[in-house]
Amino acid sequence: MTKTVVMVHGVNCGGWCFEPFRGVFEARGYVCHTPDLIGHGADKADGIAKLTGVGIADYREQMTAFVGALPEKPVLLGHSMGAVIAQQLAARGLAEKLVLVSPAARAGILPSADSEKQLGQDLMSLGPFWTRAFDPNFEIARKISLNGLPPGRQRQVFDAFGPESGQALFELFLWMFDRTGATAVDTNAVSCPVLTLSGTEDRVVPLATAKATANSYPGSPFWTLDGHAHMLVMEDGAGKVAGRVADWLG
Repeated sequence: MTKTVVMVHGVNCGGWCFEPFRGVFEARGYVCHTPDLIGHGADKADGIAKLTGVGIADYREQMTAFVGALPEKPVLLGHSMGAVIAQQLAARGLAEKLVLVSPAARAGILPSADSEKQLGQDLMSLGPFWTRAFDPNFEIARKISLNGLPPGRQRQVFDAFGPESGQALFELFLWMFDRTGATAVDTNAVSCPVLTLSGTEDRVVPLATAKATANSYPGSPFWTLDGHAHMLVMEDGAGKVAGRVADWLG
């Protein structure tokens, strides 16, 4: 059984968001890797320039190279956008097991709630946003992604956020217009065990959308986490959630 875990973060984040999970997994004897995607986390300096023109395919190839260099096939744990990338790697046979936390919708999964539709509309109001990268907005983040954190903690986490690629956001939220199919996943090629979990208060990836991801893997478990929101990897109780995931991994 593999004792290596690679955690892939989501939009605006970095490997830092997995610290509560890392502590639990390392205590269980796992070797944990929490790499920063291009222009994120420790690489966010000059992130606007680094991320302009970068898309999901670039993130995917970066993580493919990272995982391919490991001495054993790891558990892949992806959060939000990272869950799409983790599924794509699993479809290439690069995962021993797959854990999808608050998974962003891959190509083919339609919005299930008005909040998702509003987010797409807000992005379109920015003009050709896919041609550039931009910094996050605290008021938006506070309402839709940080709503599971206490007010003081919201600002602390937001201050660790970095810019995001407009192209990547286009490919995620407006996948139906993306001719490259950057977020497509060959779910039939995923042969490893899959676990999906999501919070009832998630306003970025509503529960029904997360369930649509889980339904792509018949017979796989889906955990509904009451009271948790999109950043459940950092919210109060994150360590308990990580412990349940570690138990599932065996």
